[in-house]
Amino acid sequence: MKQQELNTLLNFIQKQNSPEADELTSIVLKMASDSAALKAVKNKPANSTEETGEKKYLKFTKKELDKMPEAVKKIIIVNGMALPYHEVRGMYQVRYHRDGFDIDVASKSLKVVTQKFLDKLIEQEKEKQKNKTPLIKDFSIEWLKIIKPITKESTYNSYVSTWRTHIIPAFGHLHLNELTRNDIQNYIFLLTEEGKNRTAKKVKQQLSASYKIACNDYNIRNPLVKVVLPRYQVDKGEALSYEDERKLVDFCIANKHLKAVSAILTLLYTGMRSGELDSLTVVNDKYFYIDCITEKTRQGLPDVHRQIPVSPMFKKVLPYVDFEKAKDCSYRYIDNVFKTCLPNRKLHELRYTFISRCKECRCSLELVMLWSGHSDDKEVESSKVNRGYTTYSDGFYFDEIERVDYEF
Repeated sequence: MKQQELNTLLNFIQKQNSPEADELTSIVLKMASDSAALKAVKNKPANSTEETGEKKYLKFTKKELDKMPEAVKKIIIVNGMALPYHEVRGMYQVRYHRDGFDIDVASKSLKVVTQKFLDKLIEQEKEKQKNKTPLIKDFSIEWLKIIKPITKESTYNSYVSTWRTHIIPAFGHLHLNELTRNDIQNYIFLLTEEGKNRTAKKVKQQLSASYKIACNDYNIRNPLVKVVLPRYQVDKGEALSYEDERKLVDFCIANKHLKAVSAILTLLYTGMRSGELDSLTVVNDKYFYIDCITEKTRQGLPDVHRQIPVSPMFKKVLPYVDFEKAKDCSYRYIDNVFKTCLPNRKLHELRYTFISRCKECRCSLELVMLWSGHSDDKEVESSKVNRGYTTYSDGFYFDEIERVDYEF
């Protein structure tokens, strides 16, 4: 504010003869004083330390400003990119106590005191940011709550298991913004070295999904960028040999008192997934078949029912099958009983066995797909579009299973 402008404004205020005149005069004089001080600071050359009264001002370069938190940066820019310091007994002192920062540094060198100030600023900013983001173990509760309504129960339970067993024990004590790419990559390598390749894949997938939300909510970087999964050969298993099938059937007959026996024989001769057992319904009307809900139906879409005809092979063991017991078995229990007989095989290989036997008995490949609930099969020559235009008669659909009759 120029001196002439100041005098004109003061004369105008004094002529008002109001009770507030003295107070307004004081405010105008204070504004003029602040304006003059700010102008003096802005006119100082870069990296200079001119004395203004008893204070000296430390100037910052643009590169140094860029390292500062935004709140501090704005204050220093308003003050002409300068910060006051004191010189006491040959020591330069810089103090900054505002915006949540508590900094008090000193040195005999202006360059050193500047660097100390910047280091403290960055250190305290990191601490402030860390405290703004939740711990990973706490955020997991929020993330699981978000996905639960749009995820199938079985899939959701699998997610919960992965977090409780692996992610939280490994990273739960860290804040979201503390987890690094190196932390995740080392844990992935640890799992794969132990042969837990599928677990490693699940950990990466679920961390990636959760951090998509966390990065947006808390404005943090994504530590999953460039995390890699080592390549590995997926062990899908194979159908039982005829000898193993005979051994398993004999075992089930000899242990028919076990509930799991009903489930094992049902899985062997229907190709159902273990997770589909609890939806099983027996229909014995014009045709004899098992109705179940396909496990691969996505959350929010209508249930897809599948009709699996009862084959001659299944009829041979029906006296040893109680379907209510089969529906009431947990996967772990069925698997334990199965491995008592065939310790080196996998329960899911019963599904491979059913599909393989149907194909060996020359059943229509498209019907085998429908019985097993597969949406695609490379061995089937016709495309999914062609199958969508095909409607099979009940006679053909249910009678084709009569081919599944063999000796072992």
